[in-house]
Amino acid sequence: MTVAVDKRGGRVTGKQAHAGPPRHRPRDSYALFLLPGVLAFLAVIVLPFLMNTGVSFTDWQGVGSPSWSGLANYRELMDDSEFWASFRHSLFMVVAMALVPTAIGLVLAAALFDYVGKHFGSKTAAVLRACFYLPQVLPIAVAGIVWSWILAPDNGSLNELLRAIGLGSWQQDWLGDPDLALYSVMGVMVWVQIGFPLVVFMAGLQRVDPQLYEAAELDGAGWWRRFWHITLPQIRPETYVVLTWCTIAALKVFGAVYVLTKGGPGGATNVPSYFSFTTFFEKTQVGYGAAISTVLTVIILALSLVGLKLQTRAEDAEEGTRA
Repeated sequence: MTVAVDKRGGRVTGKQAHAGPPRHRPRDSYALFLLPGVLAFLAVIVLPFLMNTGVSFTDWQGVGSPSWSGLANYRELMDDSEFWASFRHSLFMVVAMALVPTAIGLVLAAALFDYVGKHFGSKTAAVLRACFYLPQVLPIAVAGIVWSWILAPDNGSLNELLRAIGLGSWQQDWLGDPDLALYSVMGVMVWVQIGFPLVVFMAGLQRVDPQLYEAAELDGAGWWRRFWHITLPQIRPETYVVLTWCTIAALKVFGAVYVLTKGGPGGATNVPSYFSFTTFFEKTQVGYGAAISTVLTVIILALSLVGLKLQTRAEDAEEGTRA
């Protein structure tokens, strides 16, 4: 803080005394930097969504002029058992891509940060973190093809392994059996997804005060008690971010289902995004496919708002605790 003296001898205090005319911050120029992003958002997100919503109110085969049908597609959607079955499958994918990876990633991140890093060095922890994150950087088409080889009924690696260790009776058609296909896809998605929460949680643990862990160790707290009473509460904002992000990814999953099963067998692994794709392009029911996409988008937007609200509340609570 600086102190200045005015012409009448009075003292003027403030953060900075300016001899010249007052400076105006060029706030208007900041908007220019946001303009490309805003235009891209309007062109890539808002405009296609509005066009898709408009098409969903029509009866259109993809050629010729669409005819206005009002809410007919949405009324048909409410009575479509295949549509609701695809959403039930999405709930299983939420378990496989959000809940299970978040829980496992949280435990692994705490173990790498609080145990492996201290006993074996930070380089070892970094190598293990990279290994867990590797499926995230693989193209889903490549990962899907590899897993289709592993899970193949004839000469697949998994069935060959079971036969080699004397468990030949456990051999299955993992992706071709309607009772097993969804669980097989879920297992693959757990493997794909687990690296993301692990990396986010390890980054969140970097900001936790080490004195909390040192004080807990001095009080005789074991690893599990430190994890439960320190790690979990301290990285609560990151937990909401991971759950929201992974839930959205699970609701709009498409590539893995397309590569592994194409929604089969018999619709056992069909999900809303793939159901919309087949309705739109294969059945050429463009208006109905657009209605499926619109409903899915609205659900994802609602979940995103809930997740952002929970994250903001957690951050406010954390700041209140520190204050």
